[in-house]
Amino acid sequence: MIGELPTRLDVNGKSYAIRTDMKDVLKILQAFGDPELKDEEKVYICLVILYRDFDEMPQSDYEAAYKVAAEFIDCGLHSGTDKGRPTPRTMDWEQDAPILFPAINRVAGCEVRSIPHLHWWTFMGYFMEIHDGTFAQVMALRSKKAKGKKLEKWEREFWAANKDLCVLKVKRSAEEQAEIDRLNKLLE
Repeated sequence: MIGELPTRLDVNGKSYAIRTDMKDVLKILQAFGDPELKDEEKVYICLVILYRDFDEMPQSDYEAAYKVAAEFIDCGLHSGTDKGRPTPRTMDWEQDAPILFPAINRVAGCEVRSIPHLHWWTFMGYFMEIHDGTFAQVMALRSKKAKGKKLEKWEREFWAANKDLCVLKVKRSAEEQAEIDRLNKLLE
């Protein structure tokens, strides 16, 4: 029904209760960004966190459950519309938290992390309404750079003065970092 927030997801004809709080979904997104986890582990973590009765779900439904879970996390906005082209990464939920939450709080008119339960879609509604401030500026600059557009003088100055905010850090597994360190030692 229009205007209702989903609390259940249908998987192969069966309805499952889900955890809808933004903190739960942010845990899932944190797992998705963890380079130490394999893709299968990320899917499993998503299903365990999101579905309240995951232990009752038949393994044959996991693939369909994950697809529906991804649609829920995308707020139903991107299901099936992806043309297979990856978009440049311009945000990291963990790295950007210090500038993201103040922006969301401004839109919401309160500290959203202190709300006992905030539905993921409501949280994302606040997120999508961020139009100004540091977070919006950093996202605009990252997007511009990702598209290969030239930054204006004031933008270059902001970027240089705020590199820790603007530059997305690359997350590597311990194994990948060890290999990079080994190669760097060879170059010394």
